[in-house]
Amino acid sequence: MFDNYKYTVIERFLRYVQIDTQSDPLSKTFPSTEKQKDLGRLLVQELQEMGIIDAIMDEHGYVFATIPGNTTKKVPVICFCSHMDTSSDCSGKDVKPIIHREYDGKDITLPDEGTVIRASEHPYLQSKKGDDIITASGATLLGADDKAGVAEIMDAAYYLIRHPEIKHGDIRILFTPDEEVGRGVEKLDMQRLGAQFGYTMDGGERGSLEEESFSADAARITINGVSVHPGTAKDKLVSAIKIAGEIIDALPKDSLSPETTEDRQGFIHPVRMHGIVEHAEIDFILRDFITARLDEHAAFLRNIMNTVMARYPQASAELTVTQQYRNMKEVLDLHPQVTANAEEAIRRAGVEPLRLIIRGGTDGSRLSFMGLPCPNIFTGEMALHSKYEYVSIQDMQKAVQTIVHLAQVWEERS
Repeated sequence: MFDNYKYTVIERFLRYVQIDTQSDPLSKTFPSTEKQKDLGRLLVQELQEMGIIDAIMDEHGYVFATIPGNTTKKVPVICFCSHMDTSSDCSGKDVKPIIHREYDGKDITLPDEGTVIRASEHPYLQSKKGDDIITASGATLLGADDKAGVAEIMDAAYYLIRHPEIKHGDIRILFTPDEEVGRGVEKLDMQRLGAQFGYTMDGGERGSLEEESFSADAARITINGVSVHPGTAKDKLVSAIKIAGEIIDALPKDSLSPETTEDRQGFIHPVRMHGIVEHAEIDFILRDFITARLDEHAAFLRNIMNTVMARYPQASAELTVTQQYRNMKEVLDLHPQVTANAEEAIRRAGVEPLRLIIRGGTDGSRLSFMGLPCPNIFTGEMALHSKYEYVSIQDMQKAVQTIVHLAQVWEERS
């Protein structure tokens, strides 16, 4: 089916990654950065040029489009979704993508800042010997997370529009802002989206299919100290900054942290701290695959806080917990056909499906609880949020094939 197809995914990807769409976790606006809309406007233009007449970007930066169905069957409306923003963990400005043809399996030395992608530290990269690998230049991240997914959905749309012999129902396309700051679907109009089932294209290695994610809460400890002029502070001053340091130091050193856990083990992770003598705040993320354990993590953190605060009766502290997202498996288990159809599509693309778990979340985690059961499919993106990020062109092409086959599988099984 794809033997003579000239993929557009790579030229699209190279174009998209050069647009700075970094989101900002400290911003109070939505989207958190206006520059994300620069890519959204380009995507709308390209979709319209394909012939998708309803392509639009709304005031929040969401891009919507429809590939109309071409079958007489009643087929559920499915959605393919990717996010446009890139992580704030590493610069996404002035990305200079480089294609390394027929990768030889050795270290990849990048031209900027002496950055070296060491094959010994990236086992999946070693398995890509012979593939064409795209990296950045060494000074920035690449942006394959998730512009690989964006480009793959765009190429699949291009293919389906030009191959009406592939029967499918209505397909909705959704590109979101602010996924990297955990707000990707915060302003999404589900009625406007109008889909019944969905797939995020935001996974890693070829063939991977993820239907299980962390459940996630955010926690904040607010500390109120006692500020006194340091010249007369004896037995009076109580530093909120020092209390914050003691709370962080009291966290376990050999467990319950990202650096000491794996697989389905959860953690408590301080991600941000700021303050002055009188007032300090510590922001945490709480993660676990079993949702009920989030309450246990919060109770553990509260106990640490109370133990530390008992030494400072003049000061006070408060812990607040905010829900972020939940394990999408709780919803997807009620709709097994969504994952089963994806597995069949991956097989039709000539790849063995690989069931993985996400030690994190995607837009699909929240979408699943908003009424759109939504597992995550591979894009090829690897070494995310870093200057070492890379993606295989051949993996991206297999992802395009998977999207097309998945549209067909839904039609056949309806």
